[in-house]
Amino acid sequence: MEHIGDHIKKRDSRARSKETERGELMLYFKSKLNRSRAEDGLPLLDMARIGKILEGIPTKDLYYLKNVCDDAKNFSKKFWWEVKPENHKKDTESPF
Repeated sequence: MEHIGDHIKKRDSRARSKETERGELMLYFKSKLNRSRAEDGLPLLDMARIGKILEGIPTKDLYYLKNVCDDAKNFSKKFWWEVKPENHKKDTESPF
């Protein structure tokens, strides 16, 4: 009698990777932000915190955020300004 495991097709670990486009961007932001946070003596960000910060931003907008922050003089300062929703609200008191 043969073992049932001999008849089950084994999964190739390389075929199913958990790496995603969004995850790569999150790692990029994490490394850039943690570099400046370490210099300032602030606690480092982990992936869970980066995920929470970026959860409402679509992946295509993360590419825009990356380009804007890369072009800025201070990456970290520009990042925190851009992810703050109050900085992007339009004037709601306009009569038009």
